[in-house]
Amino acid sequence: MTDIAITAPAVSDRTKGLIYGFLGVLVFSGSLPATRAAVADFDPVFVTGTRAVIAGALGAALLFALKAKRPERRDVLPLLGVTLGVVVIWPLMIAFSLQLVPSAHGTMFIGLLPLMTAIFGVLRGGERPKPRFWLFAVAGSALVVGYAFISNGLALSLPDLFMLIGVTVCGYGYAEGAQLTRRLGGWQAISWALVLGMPLMLALSFFYAPADFHAVHEASWLGLIYAGLMAMLVGFVFWYRGLALGGTASVGLLQLTQPFFSFAIASLFLGEAISDAMIAITVAVVACVVAARRSA
Repeated sequence: MTDIAITAPAVSDRTKGLIYGFLGVLVFSGSLPATRAAVADFDPVFVTGTRAVIAGALGAALLFALKAKRPERRDVLPLLGVTLGVVVIWPLMIAFSLQLVPSAHGTMFIGLLPLMTAIFGVLRGGERPKPRFWLFAVAGSALVVGYAFISNGLALSLPDLFMLIGVTVCGYGYAEGAQLTRRLGGWQAISWALVLGMPLMLALSFFYAPADFHAVHEASWLGLIYAGLMAMLVGFVFWYRGLALGGTASVGLLQLTQPFFSFAIASLFLGEAISDAMIAITVAVVACVVAARRSA
C-alpha cells in the first residue's frame, strides 16, 4: 500500500509578515492606556526610563543566554536610530502627552505611524510601493488625524505636538529596525537597541524616581510593567519580524487599526468613553488598510 503524502500549502513571507505584524499591533495597542495609567502616579521621565530598563534587562539576558550574534560596525548607526526613536524619544513624548490628555486622544495620532513608517521605509529600505498605496495610506491617516483635530476644536495643543514628534521619530525607528531585523533577527534588534540605551535609561530611572513608592497605586505599577515588558520588548519582537518579512510599507499599514484596539482597552480598563463616530472611523480606516494592502 502506497503512503499518500499530504503537503500543507506553503505560507508566503508576506502572509507571515502580516501575521507577525498584527500580533505586534495587538501588543502595542495596550501601550498608551498602560502609559496613561503609569503617569497617573509616576513622573513621565521615570516611566520612560524604567520601561526601557525592564525590557533592556530581559533583552540583555536573552542575548547572553542564547549567544546572539553581535552587531557589526555597519549596524551601530541604525541601532542608535532605533534606540533614539523607539526607546527614548517616542516613549518620552507619549508619557508627556498622556499626563495632559486621555489615552483615547493621544491614540488617534497613532494613525500617522503607518505613513511615517512607509516614508522612512522608502528612504532607508529602498521600497517602492505603487501610487495607489500612498493614496490609501494618506486617506487612512487623514481620517484618524482629522478626527483627532475635530474633536479638539481644530487646535494643535501641546500634547498634540508631543504626539506628532513622537510618531515621526517612531516611524524612523520602525524602518531602521526592519532593516536590522533582516541581519540580526527581530528580538535581537530591539534587544541590542535597549542595551545601547541602558546607561541613559538607568540614570533617568534613578534621578526621577518617586519619593514614596508606597503612594503609587496598583494600576500605575501594572501600567509600568506592561509598558516595559510587553510594549517595549515583546511587541517589537513580533513587529520587526513582520516588517522584515512582509515589507515595511505594507505591514506598517496594520497600525492604522491600532487606535481602535487601544480604544477598546482604554474603555475596559480606564473607563474612557468611545463614541459612535470612533466606530464609524474604524470601519473607514480598515477599508483603507485593505485597499492599500491590495495596492502595494
